[in-house]
Amino acid sequence: MRLVSWNVNGLRAVMGKNFMEFFNEIDADIFCLQETKLQEGQIEMDLPGYYQYWNYAEKKGYSGTAIFTKKEPVSVSYGIGIDEHDHEGRVITLEFDDFYMVTVYTPNSQDELRRLEYRMKWEDDFREYLLKLNHEKPVIVTGDMNVAHREIDLKNPKTNRRNAGFTDEERGKMTELLDSGFIDTFRYFYPDTEGIYSWWSYRFKAREKNAGWRIDYFLVSKDMESRLKDAKIHTEVLGSDHCPVELEID
Repeated sequence: MRLVSWNVNGLRAVMGKNFMEFFNEIDADIFCLQETKLQEGQIEMDLPGYYQYWNYAEKKGYSGTAIFTKKEPVSVSYGIGIDEHDHEGRVITLEFDDFYMVTVYTPNSQDELRRLEYRMKWEDDFREYLLKLNHEKPVIVTGDMNVAHREIDLKNPKTNRRNAGFTDEERGKMTELLDSGFIDTFRYFYPDTEGIYSWWSYRFKAREKNAGWRIDYFLVSKDMESRLKDAKIHTEVLGSDHCPVELEID
């Protein structure tokens, strides 16, 4: 199975660039999106052979997630069942026979870390949500998790130490999540690979200089380790400030 995730930073914008070309070429079994920035009815996606599931933020032009899947899921849920977190369209969960597929767009801690306290609450609640699912069957979780976990996951760790996405607090929560029974699949295959990122600022010619961050992930339950085949980051794909990430499983 080929699974793909992409923070498109505005689906309508990337549709005018190369989205369909990449979508058709990659031929994923499951394709997840974050930051669609849409309301219902603002786009019609003609994707023959795929079931479509959308979660929209209440605030217009903000956040939002989607999943396109070739196989119809057993069940679908939106959000994590906590009102405080469920107005921004950040989570979709598809239940299949032998695993749960979760896409997430993790809240950004923002400038001057003004949303860091909320982010910490989100992290704990989201981890509990995943562990509850994991109690029933294995979980694959993918998306923009808005944290570079280790120093090799961004170009300039020293100068970004207290910036959103690379605070000790956020990195600690990712460690907690992994320690609770999940595998960072890219690092599973490429533990020491440097210089591979999934997001670059639009400023300072960051992408041209490859001054990026790896903040888009595929995590899987440890129970799925034997099914892992490969993980990729498609740095060659343009159209957003993020690039797609991929997981291949048996």
